[in-house]
Amino acid sequence: MTLTISDEAQAYFNTLRKQHFPPERNFLGAHLTLFHQLPADEPSIVGQLKELALMTQPFAMLVEAPVSIGNGVAFKIKSGQLAAIHARLQQSWQQWLIPQDRHKLHPHITIQNKVTADVVKTLLTQIDAGFAPFEITATGFALWEYLGGPWRFVQGFEFK
Repeated sequence: MTLTISDEAQAYFNTLRKQHFPPERNFLGAHLTLFHQLPADEPSIVGQLKELALMTQPFAMLVEAPVSIGNGVAFKIKSGQLAAIHARLQQSWQQWLIPQDRHKLHPHITIQNKVTADVVKTLLTQIDAGFAPFEITATGFALWEYLGGPWRFVQGFEFK
């Protein structure tokens, strides 16, 4: 499950991802993962997402300086509202969460992964030169099905 962002922000991060992610491993667009694995056969998840999306207006999030994620680069995202939404869903879905999804959310958008430390360092130096934090808009939720590499879009839930 991912958080959707404005078209302009999506295009910006997709461009960076296409430029810096190894093409043989780049199966999907830039994204902000909220949960890595949820049961596909649990109808209450869809119901809760519909309800929450109807009660939520698009909101601003701060894009902070890029950071190393080991073998790649990601932009950290800061938003109290996102943290609250995630914590609410996490509490509601506790019984279905894998260990990875039970931790506090550290929101980020990955633009590079599966590269060497030198490549990471070079990209961080490039992006850091002249970088200033900026805002993007969260617009909804998206459910995906993992297909062993690529993902298939299942359903979207736009904020009102």
